[in-house]
Amino acid sequence: MFARKLKERGITDMSPARGRILFVLWENDGIPVQELAARTGLEPSTLTRMLDRLEESGHIRREAWAGDRRKVLIHLTGPHQDLRPLYDEVSAEMTGLFYRGLAPSEVTFFESCLERILGNLEALDGTSQGEGVKTE
Repeated sequence: MFARKLKERGITDMSPARGRILFVLWENDGIPVQELAARTGLEPSTLTRMLDRLEESGHIRREAWAGDRRKVLIHLTGPHQDLRPLYDEVSAEMTGLFYRGLAPSEVTFFESCLERILGNLEALDGTSQGEGVKTE
């Protein structure tokens, strides 16, 4: 639905994963690939393929970091930085759709449950199954 709403506004080449990448870059332009992978939750091999396509389409550019030429920084290109207001508009519209008919207290409770679930999953990352799972 998010991609469809973007398409209605003239953005036709945006997938959810691409949107995650752009969102992280809007918040932290010029970050290393490893940090971008961690912040998007994308596997490095998947991210590399997506960055190749984003670079080919002119959304991003890669730059060797002056301090360590093995490290590559990812930057948004000028025209694509301007997509943020439109992306934020669609995000706000989607949030309104998600929470339609819910009281503010229900939204707060739901989001706190999601945060706990995310915490449970993050606790499992890199551990054996069952360790670190919150049961409360």
